[in-house]
Amino acid sequence: MKQISDAKRIVVKVGTSTLTHGTGMLNIRRISSLVRMLADIKNSGKEVVLVSSGAIGVGMGKLGLSRRPEDTPGKQACAAVGQCELMYVYDKEFSEYNHTVSQVLLTRDVIEDPQRKENVQNSFERLLQMGVVPVVNENDTVSVEEIEFGDNDTLSAIVARLVHADLLIILTDIEGLYDKDPRKYADAHLIPRVEAIDENIRSAAGDRGTSLGTGGMATKISAAQMATAAGISVVIANGSRHNVLYDLMEGKPVGTIFAGLEDKNGGKEEDR
Repeated sequence: MKQISDAKRIVVKVGTSTLTHGTGMLNIRRISSLVRMLADIKNSGKEVVLVSSGAIGVGMGKLGLSRRPEDTPGKQACAAVGQCELMYVYDKEFSEYNHTVSQVLLTRDVIEDPQRKENVQNSFERLLQMGVVPVVNENDTVSVEEIEFGDNDTLSAIVARLVHADLLIILTDIEGLYDKDPRKYADAHLIPRVEAIDENIRSAAGDRGTSLGTGGMATKISAAQMATAAGISVVIANGSRHNVLYDLMEGKPVGTIFAGLEDKNGGKEEDR
């Protein structure tokens, strides 16, 4: 657990199922708890980047939609409405602890262009130097299939690599990775630590998650593989668990830990 407690720069990804009720409306109590923990972690001297899903889900709630739109303009409209609400809430909550947030919206084409990627990295670096908490999401309002990340688990791993994070924490709606689906099998066991992501780990990941979100455990495993290949440790944990981030920072057994691996280019150096 030392790689977790010693982490200086931390990326935390929170999913739609953690941020919202089943109605799509924001779960205010859970967001307040998340922000309180993040603010306290930041007060301890660590740097925090928040990758937040939820724009489309929150937009659905604000617009009174019971189902996620299937057409691209419908999703974009929901994202445009929901992103405003998300940032309003984050700004208000973080301000209670005298922390400033910024909004960073990304699309894949920005990351794939070397000059624009460098600009994004420079922006992140300066924001963190200024003590700001960047709140990152995919730019769903303008994103189409050709330039979308597809899910924010992937985005969180990309952001972790961009900012040279020490730790990526993916908060979801179950305790971590199980050897089989705990929603279907009562005898499923939590896997506390993964040293290498192989076919057995991928097969245990299963399928897609909730109707409001776009990811599932499989996308989280892919994100973990992307991050650990760059030497970044990853934790998948339950975002609804009381004081989950405090417990992690204090070395208590929480979720599933994926050990950061040194890749062929020497860890994080490949992104510098």
